[in-house]
Amino acid sequence: MIPTAQLGRSDLKLPRVTFGAWAIGGWYWGGTDDAQATDAIQAAIDAGAGAIDTAPVYGFGHSEQIVGRAIAGRRGDVLVLTKAGLRWDCDDGAHFFTTTDGRQVYRNLRPESLRLECDRSLARLGVDCIDLFQCHWPDPTTPIADSMGALLDLRAAGKIRHIGVSNFTPAMMDQAQAALGETPLVSNQPRYSLLARDIEEDVVPWCMAQDVGLLIYRPIEQGLLTGRMTADRHFPDGDKRAGLPLFCQANRAAVNQALAGLADLASQLDATLAQLAIAWTLHQPGITAALVGARTPEQVRENLAAGSLALTQSQSDRIGDAFSGLDIRR
Repeated sequence: MIPTAQLGRSDLKLPRVTFGAWAIGGWYWGGTDDAQATDAIQAAIDAGAGAIDTAPVYGFGHSEQIVGRAIAGRRGDVLVLTKAGLRWDCDDGAHFFTTTDGRQVYRNLRPESLRLECDRSLARLGVDCIDLFQCHWPDPTTPIADSMGALLDLRAAGKIRHIGVSNFTPAMMDQAQAALGETPLVSNQPRYSLLARDIEEDVVPWCMAQDVGLLIYRPIEQGLLTGRMTADRHFPDGDKRAGLPLFCQANRAAVNQALAGLADLASQLDATLAQLAIAWTLHQPGITAALVGARTPEQVRENLAAGSLALTQSQSDRIGDAFSGLDIRR
């Protein structure tokens, strides 16, 4: 039985380890194998973990298209989570980043953009309703109340079931919930891992007090916390991790040394180091689910097993302490 958890004040029960579909979009990750990605998604559904989190910007539409093909004919077995607010096809909003091939990506939560993105996502995913529709990043050029108004309209039209946000601060979530009125803001999606614990200070307490679910991303930090990022690890062409400060040699050495100190615990629990990192996030207060990427059915099965890995408080503390004070470049 796959462990699940209720998402905030919604009727959604998510697998505690939910399939994250960023990597299968290909862009940033050095490409993708569509057939293998489809098999991975179907392996998750077959195992009873029928929830997929994606976004238009993951591969500039490609991730959503793969998800759509993978869930065709299986809509009743899967919850579809996607996002809106990062546009690469217009220059409205606030500039966010430039891709290596020259695309300009903007944060855009304007009402007309949200409506357009929702319709495009519905088409790519091949569904008539999105279970959780999330604002991907805050847009400083658009009042939050305007964005929430557009999402309420989409909900009233039956195009989305529940409303969430991603990378929002407590103050932003206060504004969002005020604008939503009696309709609950059901979730926030922030980064959280053994190497990134900032949300423990304010985001986690706020979400717990307001009964807002937390879907955390990067629990294994794009593979850095798996123990497989050795000094000689080669990244394929197009894999942007190769140029990130996070993956410099000094960071790899420091992280791998910390992980080596947990090897006996992993052996005792019959777990991989990646499973320890995922299980640690799920053991922390307020965390609803961890979004973990996978490219193959084998990776899916490894990730899902972490959801059933029960840690004692002392084991969780030991894992956290192993990374306490680590000097990591980001």
